[in-house]
Amino acid sequence: MPLAAGGQARVASPVLDAMRTELARSLTTFKGQLTAPYFLSYEITEAHTLNVAGSFGAITQSGERRHRALGVDLRVGDYRFDNTHPLRGGLPGRAFMGFGEGMAEIPVDDDPDAIRAAVWYATDRKYKRAVEQLTWVKTNAAVGVAAEDTAPDFSAEPREAYTEPVARIAVDPRVWEDKIRRYTAPFARYGDIYEADAVFIAEVDSRWYVNSEGTEIQTSQPIYRLYVSAFSKADDGMELPRYESFWAFTPEGLPNDRAVLAAVQKMIDDLHALRRAPALEPYTGPAILSGRASAVFFHEVFGHRVEGHRQKLGIEGQTFRKKVNESVLPSGFSVYFDPTLRRLDGSDLAGFYRYDDEGVKARRVAVVEHGVLKTFLMARSPIEGFASSNGHGRAQLGLAPVARQSNLVVETAEPHSEAELKRMLIDEIKRENKPYGLLFDDIEGGFTITMRFIPNAFNVMPVMVYRVYPDGREELVRGVDFIGTPLTTFSKIVAADDHMAVFNGMCGAESGWVPVSAVSPGLLVSQVEVQKKLKSGERPPILPPPFGAAATP
Repeated sequence: MPLAAGGQARVASPVLDAMRTELARSLTTFKGQLTAPYFLSYEITEAHTLNVAGSFGAITQSGERRHRALGVDLRVGDYRFDNTHPLRGGLPGRAFMGFGEGMAEIPVDDDPDAIRAAVWYATDRKYKRAVEQLTWVKTNAAVGVAAEDTAPDFSAEPREAYTEPVARIAVDPRVWEDKIRRYTAPFARYGDIYEADAVFIAEVDSRWYVNSEGTEIQTSQPIYRLYVSAFSKADDGMELPRYESFWAFTPEGLPNDRAVLAAVQKMIDDLHALRRAPALEPYTGPAILSGRASAVFFHEVFGHRVEGHRQKLGIEGQTFRKKVNESVLPSGFSVYFDPTLRRLDGSDLAGFYRYDDEGVKARRVAVVEHGVLKTFLMARSPIEGFASSNGHGRAQLGLAPVARQSNLVVETAEPHSEAELKRMLIDEIKRENKPYGLLFDDIEGGFTITMRFIPNAFNVMPVMVYRVYPDGREELVRGVDFIGTPLTTFSKIVAADDHMAVFNGMCGAESGWVPVSAVSPGLLVSQVEVQKKLKSGERPPILPPPFGAAATP
């Protein structure tokens, strides 16, 4: 239950108690040092994971693991200038810290003495390193060119207090072993599917956080995930992947067996269709991005470019840094990020959390309103004009938090039906006198480059792409990636449909892998560019398969 100032009962927490005690002792001791920390926080994260994996009807892995680790954020100097200050070249001072410094293994037993011992030693190491870093960054600032952004290095934030009980995994591994066998068995009927896997992961992520500002947080979130993947090969060697993923906060939130097996059969049908499909040549012209494809597009092309720290670091492209209160999207489009949103349109959202990894309460952030850029996603690293965090400081344990995405939601003021959007595509094809347009129906992921020393481009990787002809016919094609640059592509967005789709996944960046969601309607874009997908030089297997049909049905 929440820990409230009004006298509400506290959830018993030996871990939080041990962290609180050691924090107070450390701060008292450091007062006697010439260079005392002005900020200190401890974060202990436990991952309790149950994993079941299988392939072609057999279990390949099944096990359970609990693991705890500690992260320490210790800062010397002051809020305006501390040991994390960016060095010449735009890298933060802590970029020179080795991976895992200030990090330690923590016993999974709730033993206060053992926890405090680990915290004590990690704090001592982090303090010595921080003092060294402060010397480096002061010297660098004295000899380097003046920084473009003179905002402070860190922001003071309000005290927060919240605790909830530690959750438990609520599934039987034997049940899921049986499910995984049944989910992967259909792939074994076909000799042209070379890998076929399913992985079920039940995980409880529990987190204890305290800092010198008085914040104390205990959260615990169960997550249940199911991944199904398979690939085939075309005769020219091109690998043809298909993926399905399901994400929920309860076991009941995952699809039932019938729905999963239907998805498996569709994957098989798609793989066989892709083997017969022609390869698409490089192309520019109009296209529709389905909701899932649009969600990944916005996550990669827009979301990473509005993360606050990217507006401050000199090595970043800073695409939108000077565009606050300017139009960056068509006037009918709005974009917000809301980590407090647990569920939308019947789907659980992976980017849900109550507090970020810097002890700041999660909140909704309206980044674009009616096409106009209003703000950025902020951690506790201020930028000029944006002095405080808005609850988006996130990190994988062992890395320093930076501003990261949560649940991205794209809205349109004038939605069209999917049929209307297709008619608009055909009109655009005819207007541009193109032989066809494209429909990006399903997607496997994407990536983007935001730094200025190489081209600021993106690559969204579709797996199900269709040519759409002027008469409305659709033809499956293969072998292309959707590429481009952000400002040009945003200027080509024409309209959106009325079907919101959810893409849940893990996003990797400089602060590691964090769960995110992107929600978007389908988009009509007047001009996209596609390039050929990387192709393997390896032919399909020479030996016949030991099971299944030797030839494609």
